[in-house]
Amino acid sequence: MPVLLLLCCSVSYSSTEYGITGNAARDNALQWVMSNILPQQAGLQVNSVFYRYTTVKNPEDDMLVHVQNENARGTGYIFRETDDWSGVNGNTITKSVPVPLIPIDFWGNGSIEVEGQGSVVDTEVVYGYQFDPCFDPQSNPTCPNYVDPMAVVNEAIDVIDPLDEDYIQAELDRKSNMRAQDEEDERRERRATAEQVEEDDTRLEVLLGIAIESEFSADQLVLHNNLMALKGIPTSYTYTINGGTYNDAVTLKDAKLPKNSKGLRVSLAQDLKHQQIVNLQYAK
Repeated sequence: MPVLLLLCCSVSYSSTEYGITGNAARDNALQWVMSNILPQQAGLQVNSVFYRYTTVKNPEDDMLVHVQNENARGTGYIFRETDDWSGVNGNTITKSVPVPLIPIDFWGNGSIEVEGQGSVVDTEVVYGYQFDPCFDPQSNPTCPNYVDPMAVVNEAIDVIDPLDEDYIQAELDRKSNMRAQDEEDERRERRATAEQVEEDDTRLEVLLGIAIESEFSADQLVLHNNLMALKGIPTSYTYTINGGTYNDAVTLKDAKLPKNSKGLRVSLAQDLKHQQIVNLQYAK
């Protein structure tokens, strides 16, 4: 059985690199997933498909064998090579099929499909590919157009020397301005509070005045206003109360009350005691 060797060459990061995959159809597998076969390299392109298999069939049977890959970004197939084995004996076939540089994103699942009578064994499918290792310049510092991320960060950061006199003075000025602003805000708050209290007092006086006026009659209101205009209120004034004769509700049965001798003795004793106390003031 002839052996096909595909060599991988590598020059530098700025040049195209080439490679081949392992056998996608190993162990007589008739289906495979391309994400498990192709290296997931940015910018990778497939440039060829190599396959080999052996058919097992009767010479008179019709048989077609398709080696194919689905179109991952559309319908149908991105690659399909068909071998017609109808009317011939089973045998081994080896093919290397070049393909245009097709990006990795288009390569869907692969398979070997048998149409008709027969089967295939000893299957082997290998893909040739190429890629530019500097497709993403940031993948390696040796790539052209590589940008050092630390240089970008350092350029974006304005480094400040904490011992710089201008920086120290600017910081002092900033703190001074902050203190002045805080003091001004505090003064404004105090003024606003005082104005609010004064406004509340004025509103209370108005409300009390309205309440007092509502309690006065028309004549009383006139009198009140006149007195308030004089800045004084008289010490006395008369007011007529409508009425008549009020008779006693209690009538005494005895016209003459008896003397209270006990009360008289108590009163005399109190007078005597009082006189004794007074005399003590002058005793020598």
